[in-house]
Amino acid sequence: MRMKRVIVNDRKSTRDDVNDFLTFEEFVKEKLNSIGEQLKICMVNLYTHLPTSCISLEVVKGMIRALDLLSSLKSLLHEVGFASERSQLVLKDCVHTLTLLLGFSVPNLEDFKTIRTWCLANACLIFCTASGSAKLYTEGMTPLDLLVIDEAAQLKECESAIPLQLPGLRHAILIGDEKQLPAMVKSKISKQAGFGRSLFGRLVLLGHERHLLNIQYRMHPSISLFPKREFYNNQILDGPNIKQGSHEKCFLSGKMYGPYSFIDIANGKEDYDRGHSLKNMVEVAVVCEIVASLYREFTQTKKRVSIGVISPYKAQVNAIQERVREHSEASGTDFSVRVRSVDGFQGGEDDVIIISTVRCNEKGSVGFLSNLERANVMLTRARYCLWILGNEATLISSNSIWKKLILDAKKRKCFYNAHDDKDLAQAIATALMDLGQLHILLNADSLLFKNAKWKVCFTNEFQSSIEKIKDTEVRREVISLLTKLSNGWRQSDKDKGVMVHGGTCAKLLEKYEVKGQLNLMWSVDVVQENSDYVQVLKIWDVLPISDAPELEKRLEIMFCSYTTDNMNLCMLRCVDGYVHRVTQLFRLDCR
Repeated sequence: MRMKRVIVNDRKSTRDDVNDFLTFEEFVKEKLNSIGEQLKICMVNLYTHLPTSCISLEVVKGMIRALDLLSSLKSLLHEVGFASERSQLVLKDCVHTLTLLLGFSVPNLEDFKTIRTWCLANACLIFCTASGSAKLYTEGMTPLDLLVIDEAAQLKECESAIPLQLPGLRHAILIGDEKQLPAMVKSKISKQAGFGRSLFGRLVLLGHERHLLNIQYRMHPSISLFPKREFYNNQILDGPNIKQGSHEKCFLSGKMYGPYSFIDIANGKEDYDRGHSLKNMVEVAVVCEIVASLYREFTQTKKRVSIGVISPYKAQVNAIQERVREHSEASGTDFSVRVRSVDGFQGGEDDVIIISTVRCNEKGSVGFLSNLERANVMLTRARYCLWILGNEATLISSNSIWKKLILDAKKRKCFYNAHDDKDLAQAIATALMDLGQLHILLNADSLLFKNAKWKVCFTNEFQSSIEKIKDTEVRREVISLLTKLSNGWRQSDKDKGVMVHGGTCAKLLEKYEVKGQLNLMWSVDVVQENSDYVQVLKIWDVLPISDAPELEKRLEIMFCSYTTDNMNLCMLRCVDGYVHRVTQLFRLDCR
C-alpha cells in the first residue's frame, strides 16, 4: 500500500512532484516523530510546572512512562520495522498508558496572565525574590502559612516588608549570617542613616533568640580553620563529609598549591583605572598563570574542576576576566572559571578559589579590604583549595585581619613566595616588563637572577639603554637572553657576532644579536667574594648594531689594563654538557 507524501505541519499543501510517495510504514514513522515531539514538550511542561495539588504523582509517572515507550517505539521502527512482534507489544503498551492519561485534565486557560494566576493559586510552594513576592497579591490566592527568607542578613528591612505583608502568614523564618556582607547601599548618606540594615540584623541587635547552624559542609579543614576562629569564635564544626579522605584533592603539584596557602607577590604595583578602581597587573599575571596551569593539568587528567577568582576591586575583576577568557569560554562544562567581585560571590562556592587582594603600597593602606564581613565572604567560598595572593609588606602594615591571616599562614607553614615557582616568576617578570618596571628586574637579587647559576652585574649604560627601548617584544627578547645566559646557556660560535676590533676585546667580549636590530654586549668578569674570587657575567650595554664598534673600542682600552692572570681567569671555562658553569677561583691576587 502506498500513500502520497504530505507535509505534516500543513495538510492542505501537497508536493509538486506527484511521483514522490511514502510507504505506510514511512508515513507512520514521520507522523510519530512529529506528534511524539509535540507530546513530549507538552507532557514535560505539564509535570514540571503544574502545582503538585493539580497533578498527582501517578499521573506524572504515567507521563514519564508514556514518553519512554514512545522513544522505544521510534527506535524499534527504525531497527526492526512496524510489523515486528516487539514493536506491536510496545505500541500496545504505549496506547494503553496514553489511554489511562485521558482521565487527567486541566482548565482550558489561554492567556498567560490567567495561567499564571491559576498556577499560583494552586501552588503549595512558591519560590521568588523579595520584590517579586509583590506579584502574589492577587485575587483567588490561597493564603500562605509560612514565609522563609534566605540570605536574610543581606535583605534591607524595607524590602523584607514586602513578603511579610502577604495575607494569612502565621510564621516567618529568617536564614542568614550577619557576619557576612549586608545589603549594598551606594549612597553614603543613606548608608549612614541605616538604610542598609536588615530585619535579621535588627533582631540580632535586640537579642532575639536565634539558632546557630553550627556545622559547615563545604570547606576543607585547612581552609575553615582561620575563619572559624576569627569570625565565629570556634563555634562552627566541620561536617563528617569534610573529614573524609574524599575531601583531599590535588589540582596542581607542589606544596604551594595545597588546600590552603598565602602566596606573596613582592613586586606588585597597584594603579587606578579610569573608573577610579584599583588594579594590580602583576597579580593579574599570576592569577592567569595559575589558571593556565590548572587548565593544562585538566587537559591531561580530565578531572572536573570549578575555579573561582575573587577580588574586591572591579577594575581587577575586569582585567582578570579579559585575560582568562580563552580558558573560561573554550573549556566546556568540566572546567569552569568565573571571576567576580566579593559582592558577586556571596552565597557561591567553587572547588578552587583564588583571591587577588590587589593592594601594594608602602603605607599599608588596604581600604575596604579590611572590612571583616568582606574578608569573611572571600575566605569561605572554597571547597578544596584556597590560594590567597597579596603583598606581605602591605598587608602586615595594615594591622587588619590580613595581618592576622599572614602570621597564621606563616605559623602553619602555608606561606610561600611567588618567585619560588618558576612559571609564576616568569609571569611576574613579563608583567613588570609590560609595566616598564625594569629596574626591579635588572639587579642581581631580582626574581630572574636570584637563583641563577651565574651572578649578573649590570652597568649604568645598560640600565639606561634598555629603559629607552620602547618595543615590548625587543625588551622581552633582551630579558630572555639575559635569563638564559645567567643559567649557563651560550650561543654557538657560528651565531656570535664578529668583533670589528681584534686583540684583547675579541677574546673577552661577547656580542649577541637581538631581533636583527641591537647587539647585547657582555663578558665574563671576576669579582671578589669574601676571600675568594668568582666569575660573574658583566652586561656592558644593549645598543644599535651600528654603535657596537664604538663600545668595542672603549672596552679594548679597558681590557688592555688587565693583567695576564686576570685575563686567564676571565677566560677560564667549566662546561657541563651544554651548560657553562661558574668557576670559583681561590686566588687572592688576581688583579
